[in-house]
Amino acid sequence: MKRILVAVALFVSIGAANAQEPAQQPEKKRDSRDRLHFGLKAGINNSNVYNERGEQFKAEPKYGFAGGAFFSVPVGKYLGVQPAALISQKGFHATGTLTGNPYDLSRTTTYLDVPLMIEFKPLTVLTIVGGPQYSYLFNQTDILKGGDNTAIQEQEFRNDNIRKNILSAAVGLDINISRFVFSGRYNFDLQQNNGDGTSNTPTYKNVWLQGTVGIRF
Repeated sequence: MKRILVAVALFVSIGAANAQEPAQQPEKKRDSRDRLHFGLKAGINNSNVYNERGEQFKAEPKYGFAGGAFFSVPVGKYLGVQPAALISQKGFHATGTLTGNPYDLSRTTTYLDVPLMIEFKPLTVLTIVGGPQYSYLFNQTDILKGGDNTAIQEQEFRNDNIRKNILSAAVGLDINISRFVFSGRYNFDLQQNNGDGTSNTPTYKNVWLQGTVGIRF
């Protein structure tokens, strides 16, 4: 009988001791800042032009598509590199004077943008980026309206010497929520659109705000 009572007492004491132990904490979620990520994103550009070199035209902003793929390559926990390849539509609406006559122009330019951003990651949820960007002009579409000399103006635009390769710069930030990335960028060309200086049509540099939503893997 004594042996039974001792066994019961020992069992109860062990159970009580276990009950007093704190519940096991869930495993802490891993910090993703030191991981390699691949992602896809899409959104819009709000573009315009600046540094108009004496041309008599007034520009207004224009919206276009932006989207493509990107990598996030860690260099330690707080720094990284973010290369990307994006299809990016820019352009502007403008009124001005060419060949002595007024015109109304809507220009859409489609570029391949290849930014190489440096990442600063102070928080898991926040990434600050900045760096150079290479842009290649795929296509340019002009819708031109004017007076009696519209045909002459159209010929001038078709014969325009446009720069295909442009160096740009960008700064911005990413908000990282789980696998989703909400990005904002401020971009501006460092070179004018005029290829060799012989163009008669508006000379300018692109500037654009870009907002995208992405998913990373």
